This record gives sequence, structure tokens and C-alpha cells, in this order.
Amino acid sequence: MSSFAGQAKGLVDFDQKSLLKYHNKILSRLAGGNRLYACYGLALTIFSLGLFRDFLYERALRAQPSHPLLSSPEASYVAYALLAAGNTLVVSSMWALGLTGTYLGDYFGILMDAPVTSFPFSITGAPMYYGSTLSFLGTALLYGKPAGILLTAEVLMVYLLALQYEDPFTAEIYAKRERERALARKGGKKQK
Repeated sequence: MSSFAGQAKGLVDFDQKSLLKYHNKILSRLAGGNRLYACYGLALTIFSLGLFRDFLYERALRAQPSHPLLSSPEASYVAYALLAAGNTLVVSSMWALGLTGTYLGDYFGILMDAPVTSFPFSITGAPMYYGSTLSFLGTALLYGKPAGILLTAEVLMVYLLALQYEDPFTAEIYAKRERERALARKGGKKQK
């Protein structure tokens, strides 16, 4: 449970830093004022940390005991189905959003023209989080590790906590843009 508390605290810290970045433009300044480069740098950091997280997860699973019920052919079939579904959600959401949409471009002022509502966003509003969760669960079943199922539950709780911060913040970014566009239309100014 202390692991969950540490992971949740890290997530809250990350979201607070994201809010700080949004309001103070720290990463953009570090990238010489280029918000696109700043977003690419953050994307590289998030992607690299994700690979490291997956490496640690796999190592943690290998060190845990297996359970015979999870070592059956049926469990393997379910594991592969979960991995396929999870990776489909993650990859298709990255494809739909593009690099800057996937890696917090909206925090840098790089906004999508309109919300993405096509697959996988027609299935769920958070396909990367749920897809990642399905992939973690599929990996736990593939290795036959009950500890992996518990870690997957922890990951899901952290993702749900993240959504409590991210969804309202992102919605406000887009609402602010719409308010600015409406003001520009009223005043006859050029839209952003």
C-alpha cells in the first residue's frame, strides 16, 4: 500500500508541475521559447519513463510466485486478448491525437481543432489509461502472477486519480480558447 501512496503522490506532484508549467511556461522557456520543442522534450521524457516503468513492472513480476490457475492455457488466451485490446486502445489513441495531442500539447497551448470523438474515443474518454491498464493485466496473466493483478489494480486507481485532475484542467483550457474566440468574433478581431 505504501507503493500506491508513493505512486499517487508522484502523480499529484506531476499534475501540480503540469499546472505550474501551464501557468509559468517553464519548459517552453527552457526550450528557447519554442513550445513545440518543449512539448517534444516532454514527450521524450514521458515515453522514456514509460519504458522504464514497463521494465520495472516486468522485473517485479518475474520475481513473484506464479499461481497454477493463472498458468492455464485459458489464462494465456485471456492474457493475449487483453494485451491486444489494451495495445489497440493505446496505439489508436496515439494515432488519433498525434504526438502533441498525446503528450500534453494542450498544456503548451498546442490545441486540437476539435475534440477527437472517433475510435477509440468513441469507446472511452481515456483510452490510453484504460488500454495501459488492460495491457498491465494481460501481462500479469501471461506471467501467471497474482501480484501483477494487484499492481494492475494500483495502476488503475492512480489513473483514475489522474483523471480527476486532468479532465477538468484540459476542459478549462479548451473552454478558455472558446471564450477567446467568442470575444474575438464579437469584437471583430482576428481569431486565434
